[in-house]
Amino acid sequence: MASWDWSLYCTDMVTAEAAPKCLGAPGYETYLDAMLKAWGWTMYVSIAGLLVALVMGSIVGVLRTVPNKKVAMLGETWTELFRNIPLIVQVFLWYHVVPQIFTSLQAVPSAVLVIIAIGLFTSSRIAEQVKAGINTLPKGQRYAGLAMGLTLPQTYRFVLLPMAFRIVIPPLTSESMNIVKNSAVAFAVSIPELAQYAQQASEQSSFVQIFLPVTLLYFVSAFLINRIAKFIEQRVRVPGILGAK
Repeated sequence: MASWDWSLYCTDMVTAEAAPKCLGAPGYETYLDAMLKAWGWTMYVSIAGLLVALVMGSIVGVLRTVPNKKVAMLGETWTELFRNIPLIVQVFLWYHVVPQIFTSLQAVPSAVLVIIAIGLFTSSRIAEQVKAGINTLPKGQRYAGLAMGLTLPQTYRFVLLPMAFRIVIPPLTSESMNIVKNSAVAFAVSIPELAQYAQQASEQSSFVQIFLPVTLLYFVSAFLINRIAKFIEQRVRVPGILGAK
């Protein structure tokens, strides 16, 4: 059984030499340095991917509810396309295939391509939730907006979407937590996030010493997102809808 020598985190990852301090020692990259840097990459990929997903998912979710069959079908096609292809396959497509077709993308950093892949994959799930949130609202909301002289886009912007987003905050919270976990696929294209760090560091140490802190960081990241979303939900909930008071 491997010993639990936690002083490992104060040693250099390359030379295994003890650093004068565990974090930020000049000329050293300790295991702790590398783990926190990897955590930063995980959060960067997750947050950026979530922003892409929220924007695209909201647009597609709206398209799926407009009273135009061709436009609604476009939204349905988007959702089914990105929802039914495994995320890891989409990451490989964006990393290996798409730059070969559009050569200008070869200069794009791999992290950006992974963010696009994760964002578009998640957008299909958010689109489903936005659609459900809009369809939950009474049809009179839309008719009232149009009767007041608002255009259809203005009705969505000022009447339907503010209400729908309040309703779908709980499922959006789950997707926000999932995107942190899904960011682990980035290791497959050499993004230096937590999963890749764990894989590399475990070759030099025991699995317990490496994967236990990494697992804890994933938990902390998802838990923080959950708490933030819960706070937002409490502040913006609509009285009388889904049990809100």
